[in-house]
Amino acid sequence: MPIKYIQCNDSIEIGNQVSKLFIDQVRNYPESVFILATGSSPITTYQSIVNDYKINKTDWSRVFTFNLDEYLGLKDEHMNQSYQQFMNVNLFNHINIQKNNTYFPSYKLVGAKYQELINKYHQVDIAILGVGNNGHIAFNEPGTLISEQTHVVNLTESSRQANSRFFDNDINEVPKQAVTVGLSEILKAKRIVLIAIGKAKRTAIERLKQAKDFDPNWPITALTKHNDVIVYTDKLEN
Repeated sequence: MPIKYIQCNDSIEIGNQVSKLFIDQVRNYPESVFILATGSSPITTYQSIVNDYKINKTDWSRVFTFNLDEYLGLKDEHMNQSYQQFMNVNLFNHINIQKNNTYFPSYKLVGAKYQELINKYHQVDIAILGVGNNGHIAFNEPGTLISEQTHVVNLTESSRQANSRFFDNDINEVPKQAVTVGLSEILKAKRIVLIAIGKAKRTAIERLKQAKDFDPNWPITALTKHNDVIVYTDKLEN
């Protein structure tokens, strides 16, 4: 099935639409399994999920989540920038998910080990992704093999620069390494949802639209190998 592109007015509308996919999934299948992203792209989605929980009390207590990535080597003063903390602050602390059902990649969960942990439950129902300006998804930087599993990655300068806004705009404070779910594991999800907001992501989305096959220079093109992908973008002025 071709990749489906949905253009929304803004990030709020994107969040409302994407959150409905997750909420409906949880209501219909209480033991759903999700791969989750951090960063600015999914924040409105998580806000909408939290709002639904406050109003409708959708039950997340039997849901399992696996995050896409985590920093390595965070300094003590920057532990609030860990992706586990991000998920707690933006989602997990505000719904009734069981924290011991939420997982993050680590030094100990590389290679096939993270996928084996996912397989203990069942296939991932939905994976939510953002995309970097250079086309990376999770921390799968340009040059990543499509067969790659969970692995430690040296972050590119462009990715560290993009994330420096969370570290007082000081790139020297941004960790140089992270551990990330590989492209092969992302592609095992039943459905993939990618959010791309802003002009800086336009080139990556155009590369995906033009791609006929996987191009390792643009990791986002791995999505051409999946049969259920929805890409949400906001309206941009030409």
